[in-house]
Amino acid sequence: MNKWNSQQLAWKIRRHGIEMTHRSGGSHIGAVLSVADIMAVLYADVLQYRPKEPDWEERDRFILSKGHAGASVYAALAECGFFDPEELTTHDQDGSRLSGHVSHYLPGIDFSTGSLGHGLSAACGMAYALKKDGKPGRVFTVLGDGECDEGSVWEAVLFANHFRLNNLIAVIDHNHMQSLDFQENTLEMEDFGAKWRAFGWHVLEINGNEQGELKAAFETAEERRRETPHKPVVIIANTIKGCGVSFMENDILWHYRFPHDGWEYDCAVLELHQVKPNGVEDPYTPDGIKNPETPTEADDIYKDHTFTYTWNTSYPEQMRRAKAASGSSFGMWGQKGEKEV
Repeated sequence: MNKWNSQQLAWKIRRHGIEMTHRSGGSHIGAVLSVADIMAVLYADVLQYRPKEPDWEERDRFILSKGHAGASVYAALAECGFFDPEELTTHDQDGSRLSGHVSHYLPGIDFSTGSLGHGLSAACGMAYALKKDGKPGRVFTVLGDGECDEGSVWEAVLFANHFRLNNLIAVIDHNHMQSLDFQENTLEMEDFGAKWRAFGWHVLEINGNEQGELKAAFETAEERRRETPHKPVVIIANTIKGCGVSFMENDILWHYRFPHDGWEYDCAVLELHQVKPNGVEDPYTPDGIKNPETPTEADDIYKDHTFTYTWNTSYPEQMRRAKAASGSSFGMWGQKGEKEV
């Protein structure tokens, strides 16, 4: 029996995520926050596992295909008893087992991930092998929506339907952002659900930051996968990147940035403490931040950092002209393309 309910575990994942990326100077806190509720519901209510027997043959397999959000699964595993939560403080540091992307050297990790587009293929292989061997156990994988730009994802989607892998449940952390921009500005994906349906999957579309909807979706997925003809199930979980920290929400900056000392860290911790569930302790700042720094008008907060908004196509031309006017060199070629001598 897990000592945390899903609300408590989601809070712990978010708080650990802030601390882990803050201490290591790592990235991807936005993805950790968006996927936190999905991870919490999986580990508190859905997955069958034994922390003291991580290789238990009848366990459910889990792959976090969007491996850059690895801090979320590390936090979940630690809080569920797979290893000491104290080890989380070594995240992404030299000599640590907790690499920046998911590493199978930790108990409870079935597959190392980080290079996108591989997790679903591996999950298909696991699900296929379990079915062929007549063994129990389901296979769950969480993908990113930007990851679904990868062609290998859709090859796996075809494979899963063809071999009727009804022991496979995929979850898409559909936070609508990827890399440097919103997903639809990067590569149009909608109607996302229709694509999965066309490939033969059961499709459920929900609010992925609302735990009641998540729990209901996993219950429905269990019912759907038992139907005939057998089909795999995908849950498209619409989430908010950076969910839980207001100044990180829907800001692509936090795909790469970590909470720095000062107002970034202080304000993130303060916001989490304002919604801390009963029965949960903060191992890092048990009393919160007593005198938190707050952002000033000069600080970079609540701004649009997407590629669409910030990239000025005239910038290279402006730079070239400015350098030419100042007499600076452009390497081998001058303002009009003549070779300099």
